[in-house]
Amino acid sequence: MDDEFAKLIRRMNPPRVVIDNDVCEHATVIQVDSVYRHGILLEVVQILTDLNLAITKAYISSDGGYLMDVFYVTDTDGKKMGDAGTINYIQTTIETSVSFLISTRSSVGVMPSKEHTSIELTGPDRTGLLSELSAVLTDLSCNVVNAEIWTHNARAAAVLYVTDQTSGCAIEDPKRLSKMKELLSTVLRGNSDLQTPKMSISSTAVMHRERRLHQMLFADRDFERPDSLKYKSSRPHVTVLDCSDRDYTAVIIVITGRMEAYQEYYIKHVDGFPISSEAERQRVIACLEAAIERRASVGLELELYTEDRIGLRSDITRILRENGLCIRRAEISTKGGKAKDTFFVTDVSGNPVEPKIVDSIRLQIGQTKLQVKGNLNMPSKLPQDAARSFFFGNFFKGRSFQNFKLIKSYS
Repeated sequence: MDDEFAKLIRRMNPPRVVIDNDVCEHATVIQVDSVYRHGILLEVVQILTDLNLAITKAYISSDGGYLMDVFYVTDTDGKKMGDAGTINYIQTTIETSVSFLISTRSSVGVMPSKEHTSIELTGPDRTGLLSELSAVLTDLSCNVVNAEIWTHNARAAAVLYVTDQTSGCAIEDPKRLSKMKELLSTVLRGNSDLQTPKMSISSTAVMHRERRLHQMLFADRDFERPDSLKYKSSRPHVTVLDCSDRDYTAVIIVITGRMEAYQEYYIKHVDGFPISSEAERQRVIACLEAAIERRASVGLELELYTEDRIGLRSDITRILRENGLCIRRAEISTKGGKAKDTFFVTDVSGNPVEPKIVDSIRLQIGQTKLQVKGNLNMPSKLPQDAARSFFFGNFFKGRSFQNFKLIKSYS
């Protein structure tokens, strides 16, 4: 009954979106007012992220069951949104869709697909893993048309969309799918007896692959650092503080490097209580550090653009492996018969790639097909963070919102 009443309230009070291109000189300002519901902030941010919009500054506050969000956004070129179609899409999507979406707290939106078969993989990371997976799929007469692969804390997660080599459609034969799962699981397991890989194959496509990769690595407990990584110096700086005169917890996040971000959140559990123990505090810190690090583009960026063909990804990843490179992150896409792939690579020790190796790889693949993005001599690891301290004084006093959240980020 309570759920039905909540749905009625949301239908009577759909989100109201105002988009302004005049109030700020350097960014488009998007204001969203809505009835508060757990997960709604994530859904709004996801819509903006899916459009490749960068949120440079944001203020989020809730009071009395209502939520007000203000986002300052720019496009991929760092400019205001100029396309009327995109502006209308944001307004329409948020106002008509967000209030009726199911909470993403424990699930991910999926949609049926006859165009491809979706494969989700998590397991221990190692050099050459993607090459081995691609080779198995090629041997099974499958073509990888889209994929995204993340690695973090010696773990790897991937969402791959594959098609039948002959028909170009999804693979539905149960025996063939069973064989695929058996062989891929063997590759994922490798020589590890301690870390059990996880895998699923279905005819559904994940709507938000990056969100799914976060969930997969979190479920695989990638926030628990191996001993070899416990003293990594390039972690984001996360602080979790008690607010003695308020019923929430303050979270402060600082990320430094080529890009710098400063963020403050005021949070509490859905039952209204703040973080109550040191163990929970440390878990929140570890999980936030992991979530930030997963997205970090560590390594040299290589961009491939060429005609798509069967076995292309198997060949490319094999060449990278044979030249002693480790793929830290990859995004694979196919459109109109063209393959556009991005690989972030280091050597097997995580160090920068030597220029002569890049030259050799480009000669093998084709200099016009494989481009180096950014500075070849740039370190693949972030510089060591300087020690930082925060003094808030009476900052938390006088706030009128019971569940006030604020985010600031600068780049």
